[in-house]
Amino acid sequence: MTAAKNGKRRRPSLSMPILRTSRAQQRTGTVTLGGLLSGLGETSFGWAIVVFSLVTMLPLPPGSSLITALPVLLATAQMSLGYPHVRLPGRLARITVDPQKLRRTMMRLRPVTRRLERVLQPRMTGIFAPRHERRLGLALFLIAFTLFLPIPFSGWFPAVSLFICGVGQVERDGKVTLIGLGAGAASILLTIIIVLSIGSSASAIME
Repeated sequence: MTAAKNGKRRRPSLSMPILRTSRAQQRTGTVTLGGLLSGLGETSFGWAIVVFSLVTMLPLPPGSSLITALPVLLATAQMSLGYPHVRLPGRLARITVDPQKLRRTMMRLRPVTRRLERVLQPRMTGIFAPRHERRLGLALFLIAFTLFLPIPFSGWFPAVSLFICGVGQVERDGKVTLIGLGAGAASILLTIIIVLSIGSSASAIME
């Protein structure tokens, strides 16, 4: 028996709005962060976090997170400060995105997005209430800060955590957002462990 006969409609892929927007912009010119975010809905912090975390997961040279993580820090900082929507400076808005690399990154994330698509639904929406927005923004900012740090082998984990949190915000799924926050807390702990390990090794060498 098909999903239609059961009265259930299969939800669209999480990657479709992003890929569709990037294709539309590619046909008319260059794909930029500002244009991609605007096409997805610029007033949504959730989409901003999804887009920016995806950009940080693109295959880029080592140390690129110092640049690509800046928009994530900006968006989460503005959320923690109570801004009504993302305000992207012109220079950041004009950063170009390679559509092919974006598509490959979405394909790499399919194991994650496929699982999210099966469970996403509006629930535990109280976490998104205005009185909680600043605290949620602060938690996301801390995760984004670990993404910003140029520490080897640590960038992928906070980026995925932010992606999950952003998807949860877009779909108003508080449970998924909390899972993303839990993964983000683990990524912060991992970053601290790596930093302490590097510091310990450096001290041992100097001695």
